[in-house]
Amino acid sequence: MGASDSEAEKSAHKEKKKLQALAPIAKPLAGKKLSKRTLKLVRKAAEHKCLKRGVKEVVKSIRRGNKGVCVIAGNITPIDVITHVPILCEEAEIPYVYVTSKEDLANAGSTKRPTCCVLVLPKPTKGEIAEEDQQKLKTEYDQVATEITSLAASMF
Repeated sequence: MGASDSEAEKSAHKEKKKLQALAPIAKPLAGKKLSKRTLKLVRKAAEHKCLKRGVKEVVKSIRRGNKGVCVIAGNITPIDVITHVPILCEEAEIPYVYVTSKEDLANAGSTKRPTCCVLVLPKPTKGEIAEEDQQKLKTEYDQVATEITSLAASMF
């Protein structure tokens, strides 16, 4: 019983550290449930090649007019690296949300390197995926997009 208590304490301590490392502009920040669902969407999008990784790719994709959901890591230092991304998203009317950890975002996006931000596209830029997979991805994408939009609307 004592081992599980120390595990719980370690988990709580790790979670507290993640929250302390957050940037002050990390708003709207996804809660645990939304964060888990968002990272699951990122994982599925990475499998189906519907994902743009990194600041450079995301900015290029937004400027080209691609629509999607932008997921930004909240523990980026220096913060200047990502401060322009939310502005671009708002101008292009793309929903965006912050998650607590760049490492978690990288794992979900099937990348070994920590990732600042990703753009989840509703369909792949090149090629096609099976209709069944497309429907699953689209429904999950729509759910997450509406949750993020409602979270952002409740802030302002």
